[in-house]
Amino acid sequence: MSDNKNTPSQTKAAKFRSMLGNDELSFCMEAHDGLSAKIVEQTGFEAIWGSGLSIATALGVRDRNEASWTQVIDVLEFMSDATSIPIMLDGDTGYGDFNNFRRLVRKLCQRNIAAVCIEDKQFPKTNSFVDGDQELADVDEFCGKIKAGKDSQLDDDFSVVARVEALIAGKGMDEALRRAEAYRVAGADGILIHSKRSTADEVLTFAKEWDNRSPLVIVPTKYYDTPTDAFRAANISLVIWANHNLRSSLAAMRDVSEKIYESQSLRDIEGNVASISDVFTIAGNTELAEAEKRYLPDRGGETKAILLAASRGHQLADLTAEKPKCMLDVRGKPLLRRLTHSLNDSGITDITVVGGYKHEAVDLANINKVVNDDYETTGEVASLACAQDRIDGNVVVSYGDILFRNHILDRLMRSDADITVAIDATVRKSDGDFAKCSKPFAEDIIDDAPVLLEQMTSDADGAQGEWIGLVKMSGEGARLVKAEIETMEKDGSLATANMPDLFNRLIASGVTPHVAYFSGHWLDVNDAFDLADARNFL
Repeated sequence: MSDNKNTPSQTKAAKFRSMLGNDELSFCMEAHDGLSAKIVEQTGFEAIWGSGLSIATALGVRDRNEASWTQVIDVLEFMSDATSIPIMLDGDTGYGDFNNFRRLVRKLCQRNIAAVCIEDKQFPKTNSFVDGDQELADVDEFCGKIKAGKDSQLDDDFSVVARVEALIAGKGMDEALRRAEAYRVAGADGILIHSKRSTADEVLTFAKEWDNRSPLVIVPTKYYDTPTDAFRAANISLVIWANHNLRSSLAAMRDVSEKIYESQSLRDIEGNVASISDVFTIAGNTELAEAEKRYLPDRGGETKAILLAASRGHQLADLTAEKPKCMLDVRGKPLLRRLTHSLNDSGITDITVVGGYKHEAVDLANINKVVNDDYETTGEVASLACAQDRIDGNVVVSYGDILFRNHILDRLMRSDADITVAIDATVRKSDGDFAKCSKPFAEDIIDDAPVLLEQMTSDADGAQGEWIGLVKMSGEGARLVKAEIETMEKDGSLATANMPDLFNRLIASGVTPHVAYFSGHWLDVNDAFDLADARNFL
């Protein structure tokens, strides 16, 4: 067998053929749609197994050719378009006779599928792990099917792997070897030997008898306890992990659905599932955003962020002797880096940090930095004013010492109000920035019945929640905030004002910020206890 390595110029079919003929053991991971295929590639696998069982189950039907071959092709097309690594289809019995199979092969080549595996059973097939008769195909007829497929491929590197089911059907080792040799002679590019025993004994025996006549493929679903090095020692070419993405997603979806059904709420779920931004990322929204910059006129819709990080954090004592609290380590990364990552996850890359105390220590890449030289004698609004030229268009303003789950920022980003403040409806302490709102939090609050901010106060009594230090402004909201800051500069109130003062002035002038309620899933870092909580938060 060859030891050629994949090269970037190879087609998917050539990459698979190189992998199949490599002297090193390779691995193929199951996927059943475009999303799972992307995950397989991102994880690092070299190839994808388009599992017939998984595709059928994902479509809600049995693994008995109840999904037509054209429906399977439609799924594969999405998988192929979503990835750059080769896909081998679990082609069951070839969906009929030699004529059906050669048409299937042509269609697979047209969709850039690298290989197909067909099994020597009767159509419609029965899953190998289902009890009952496993009727095998006639050897000569199956050899004709292999030849028809090889004669019909549009890519010279396309591979046909013949799956031997003799051990599944209880026909014994001699019959398995006889069939495999006939399929090799007929032109099969590899042999998949299948077994449903809980140990790999008969598969390893087959491998020894086969003696590298052609590449050997296995599916250790049942004999999962066998060490992988045993497969290497047996000169097996390819291991297929055949259905585990489907099975894991089934368990996860059932668990989440049951929890939501029982609680009639998302409160205990949202922080424990993939974020909406993660969904957008894997779907390719970042590439689309870049394409929009190239092909659409500039509408000024990008969201910027301003992070207020000028304070030392005196309650942290010696921990901030050489750096501001925003640069304290939280599980291997500065707190501020954790915050900027959360912004990046929501698509915000234009980030300005307002530093002050030990601002030289704020040395993160891919940020803009401005400095409030008067940080010791001024408040938060004075720091915001240092970035006044950035208050334009869609803007998120955040304290530089907070952490939050992605769904909080994602929801703020979806708000079309001029100003939206993030309020935690669970008041957890006596000191903080508290909000009096037009109505308290309730499960049935919906976006077309907005809650308005009526006053910010330092008194928790009578408040409906606590401001978490995060606000989002539209272009008009940014204009209103910037105008109010300019007014505060003129009347001398800017220097000592904090952010709640700014909100109260806006409310007094007739501006009505909207409230987005949340319930936990965030924290701020003011002392050593908070820092410990931050490490646990992650």
